[in-house]
Amino acid sequence: MPSILLRFGAAFSLMTALPAMAQTAPAPAAEAPAADAPADTEAAAPREADPALWVVRDKDTTIYLFGTIHVLKPGLSWFDEAVKTAFDKSNEVVLEIPMPTPEQAQAAVMKSAVNVTGPKLSEKLPAAERDAYARAVADAGLPAGALEQLDPWFAASTLTLVTLQKQGYDPQSGAEQTISQAAKVAGKPVTGLETLEQQFGFFDALSDAAQVTFLSETIKELPTAGEQIDKMVDQWAKGDPAALAATMNEDMTVSPELRRVLLTDRNARWAKWIEERMKRPGTVFVAVGAGHLAGTGSVQDALKRYKLRATRVKY
Repeated sequence: MPSILLRFGAAFSLMTALPAMAQTAPAPAAEAPAADAPADTEAAAPREADPALWVVRDKDTTIYLFGTIHVLKPGLSWFDEAVKTAFDKSNEVVLEIPMPTPEQAQAAVMKSAVNVTGPKLSEKLPAAERDAYARAVADAGLPAGALEQLDPWFAASTLTLVTLQKQGYDPQSGAEQTISQAAKVAGKPVTGLETLEQQFGFFDALSDAAQVTFLSETIKELPTAGEQIDKMVDQWAKGDPAALAATMNEDMTVSPELRRVLLTDRNARWAKWIEERMKRPGTVFVAVGAGHLAGTGSVQDALKRYKLRATRVKY
């Protein structure tokens, strides 16, 4: 389920800080130029991207809503034009979670994703799916028993992240990292709609059946994970939330529980947060996973309950 990466940042983008839990994959080797090819003395130009941006405002409050991608390939130019202008105008920045330290991330994983007393991970899978699981672990370049003490949701996350890293995706190039660093340089306060413990807790609270479904579907989709994420990033870069929602919703129909817990319930809570924040003056830059701002049940839909309208910023 690669689309979860676009919805649920912390569980994925932080894993490179957890070497004991998820071994990062080496970057793909650069292809050597042909012998008769002219030398390229300049770096390749960044690829331009114009992701969607919305704004909710009244007479004294402005809240920008920006949909992020949690892992990206280096060399994508998106933090400019209207997005950068909105960021610069904002007095504060709000992410899904503030970026935690590696120590905080490690503690959250040990609390919510590691199971040292229960059955091994492979034993939780149906017998018919265990061979596919073993192949997925081997293809990821991980030792055979590396994931056996992890909960199914975190094992699925690990396998997806390692697979995407092999194809050039880098959590350190993700939108949250860029925004967090820019806020630090500009001296803007950064807060979170959730805590890291809450985000991990959402997954940990899923039923065993939903977690196993998540892992099983992830294993099935790993061979095409790179193609799927490439497609989603392209839709995001073109500022096409309708296409992005259609692509992502293909994954979320497998388990209604996953969709409710990870998407619609959270969107409703965030809409309530926005409604409360509109009562105080100021300009706020809110950045959450792009899937939360796309399609039916989005944050924009949830805002209608409070008679608030999110307007697309044209640029």
